[in-house]
Amino acid sequence: MITTGDPRTLGVPSSEARLHFDAEPHEFGGGPRRRLLMVDNEPAFELSFFCGTCPLLFRRLETAREKLSLENMQELLSGPLDDPDDGGVIDAFGALLPEGEYLPLLLSVEPQLVIPGKDGDYFSDEQVTSWGVDQFWGLPEYPHTPYYRTFETAVGTDAHLYEFVVPMVPPTWNERERVEEYIALMERGTVPTAVAVSTLDVCRPSLGSADDPSAHWGLTHFLLDGHHKLEAAAAAGRPVRLLSLLTLGESLAEANDRARLPALRAQSRSARATGT
Repeated sequence: MITTGDPRTLGVPSSEARLHFDAEPHEFGGGPRRRLLMVDNEPAFELSFFCGTCPLLFRRLETAREKLSLENMQELLSGPLDDPDDGGVIDAFGALLPEGEYLPLLLSVEPQLVIPGKDGDYFSDEQVTSWGVDQFWGLPEYPHTPYYRTFETAVGTDAHLYEFVVPMVPPTWNERERVEEYIALMERGTVPTAVAVSTLDVCRPSLGSADDPSAHWGLTHFLLDGHHKLEAAAAAGRPVRLLSLLTLGESLAEANDRARLPALRAQSRSARATGT
């Protein structure tokens, strides 16, 4: 954590926003409604289910094809922001978002690229420990995208915070030359800034359902700007700054939980000890 701002109203009407949150029926009948992150009115990610006891989820969908970078912010974001309000970045990216209350968080992150099913995959490891595998498929949840792990810490003896940065499109879509340029800049000491819209989903497994029925606080940052920067930082083992615009109205967390987040994010990093 570098600093946090005060909650503020940002955004435009959902019908005009390039990114918004929505829900839709499942394909068959009037069953449970999927919670969705929409980009340009297309479903981009399926998110954690509303029930509160289902596993944490961010699953990329077939129509997730667009980044949301702003050309007029590129020069400013090539270096470090020292305050969330520097250079009008919040207002500029806020214009892409649906009207609502957002909490600005300015973070320093050292991303680790994770491939689903490989070492470090939250869905194959920590989530299975608390929920087990999917009862229908007999497999862990699958996010259909590489993603970055950046931080985790204890919320209490029965809860743990996990932080993720999720690219709108996979790193394989990035331009190699731009990634290499950022690696070179970082190796010379530059710390660029990325921007994300974020959710805090608190998910609690049913008691007795798995080995470690702890609550998972999922702080998930969906990248608006910074796809090349995050890949470069992961490759070079360097930090980047991340301006997070945390949606308060669309997160699956109570007001008291959201209020605790800045203090939790300022704690030391610590892994969950299974069974504690």
